[in-house]
Amino acid sequence: MSRFQEAAKDVVTRRANWFFAYTEGGAAHASSRGFPVDRITVLRNCVDTTELAVTRSRAEIPGTPEHAEAAELRKRLRLVPGRTALFVGGLDAPKRIPLLLDCARHLAAALPGFRLLVTGDGADRHLVEAASVADGPVVALGHHSGRRVALLGAVSDVMLMPGRVGLCAVDSFALRTPVVTTNWPWHAPEFEYLENGRNAVVTPDDPAAYAAAVQELLNDRPRLASLREACRRESVNYTIDGMAARFCNGLLEMLEREA
Repeated sequence: MSRFQEAAKDVVTRRANWFFAYTEGGAAHASSRGFPVDRITVLRNCVDTTELAVTRSRAEIPGTPEHAEAAELRKRLRLVPGRTALFVGGLDAPKRIPLLLDCARHLAAALPGFRLLVTGDGADRHLVEAASVADGPVVALGHHSGRRVALLGAVSDVMLMPGRVGLCAVDSFALRTPVVTTNWPWHAPEFEYLENGRNAVVTPDDPAAYAAAVQELLNDRPRLASLREACRRESVNYTIDGMAARFCNGLLEMLEREA
């Protein structure tokens, strides 16, 4: 965007009655450009993860259908506890699929039994399918959503996202599968929800450093358990109902001030 376009956008923005920001970072940016901070509402942008969270929780309860399905999934895919990673999302350039697959190969050599479960679709799907060979570390599962993704989260330990992180951050909280990503400069606004060492792991943007961080995390069960618990706690802070309530409250406050 040119300087003229930036300036024009600032002028138009400052003429608005209210500003709805996806994240705290968006609110800070609007404020830094001259928009009054007392007329900004932070929405905490998210998607509806209710089905993910409920199914994921039920998968831990013996006797439930979800628990039985998760057990069958582990058996069928021959998953080793503490050695399973998940990728959910578009199989395209922003997700850096070649880097993801290289990391899987490195981890398989270092951690016997490691598996990377990949669900999604996109232009790079052929790369995932080519890497998904018998007894290999990559398992191509095609596109899934909702309940199926929740069950995949239930049998996985971490979520590998070396490329663009967006709303998958919210999914990781609902699934209790902490994201391991890089400090790549092209993340979406929701990347702000991740805090390195508390609810996620963010590494330097280097393939070797990334693979080493995943390996270290999978070998550190107490640390992994702490991250997973933090994800569980975070899930209540990022809900579609909460986002809608903040939007409505912002609208009401705007209308009250304009009355």
